This record gives sequence, C-alpha cells and structure tokens, in this order.
Amino acid sequence: MAFKKRRKNSRFRGSHTHGRGFKKKARGSGHQGGKGMAGTGKRGDAKKTMILNLYGNDYFGSSKALRRGQARVKMPVIALSDITSRIDLLVKSGVAKQAKDAYDVDYSGYKILGNEKISLKLNIKASAASAGAIESVENAGGKIIFSESEGEEEQKEEKEEKEQKEQKKETKKPAKAK
Repeated sequence: MAFKKRRKNSRFRGSHTHGRGFKKKARGSGHQGGKGMAGTGKRGDAKKTMILNLYGNDYFGSSKALRRGQARVKMPVIALSDITSRIDLLVKSGVAKQAKDAYDVDYSGYKILGNEKISLKLNIKASAASAGAIESVENAGGKIIFSESEGEEEQKEEKEEKEQKEQKKETKKPAKAK
C-alpha cells in the first residue's frame, strides 16, 4: 500500500524554525550565503567557476598598481674575481681593452661586487659598485668610473631640454612697462 507524502509547507506549520536551524539565520539572505555576487571571495569555491568564467584570474588578489613606492631597479651584477680571472677573454670579446699599464673594462649597466685583493690595475666603467669592490680596485691602482644606465641618461637629457626651453621663454618675455 502506497502512502501519500506530506508536503513541506504543511509539515513545518507550527515549527519554530521551519527546519532551518537557528531562527535568525533564516531571515533575509541568511543561510544561503547571500544573493548575487556574495560569497565569491578567495574561499568561495561554490561560485569560483562562475567568477573565473566572467572575470578571469584578475578577480582574485590585490592589484599591483595600488602598491605604494617605485619598483627597485635591479641591475645585473658581476664579481670582481670574474673580471680578473677572465681578463684575456674579455679583451678578445671587446669588453676590455689593454691600455699602457691598465685594463679599461666597460661594464656599464652592471654592478661590480667583491672585496678581494687583486693584482691587476683595472679602470672599470660601471653603473654601480660595492664599497669593497671600489676599495679593492683603488688599492690595486685602478679606479671605477660610474656611468648612468640608459634610462637615467634619457631622463637627464629630458631635464636639460626642459631647462633650456624654460630659459628661452624667460629671455623672450618682454619687460613690463611701469
């Protein structure tokens, strides 16, 4: 004999919570995670596929554009010991030139590192150097000449052009009559 199943609306009549647990949580959008975009955050696994389809991976995480400060310029580095040990190869490749009593090495765009005692007299052109590398080269009788990187050179040129334009404007202005 088949029994007729009672409907839920009649079953929960007189029930304090209507089968939803705590009474307050069933009010409004409670107990279902909200409506619409609610619950789509970092841990919203149930709605994550929907978000990825709509917005892609850019929806999650913070924007790098909002971070404060400028990105540090990270230039390639080379050790002083590498330069001294490979000086013959550097001369052959054209990076270094042998002068009268010293080697002229062009490593512009690089930072020179090292704090070891060297015997070669080197004149190194570089963008930056550590204090130990400067001291080591000077003790051997050489020097490190600092050159700006390409971006810094362009910025300096632009500043100089602006200054020249401003000076021209000031000279062109007629004197005001009193």
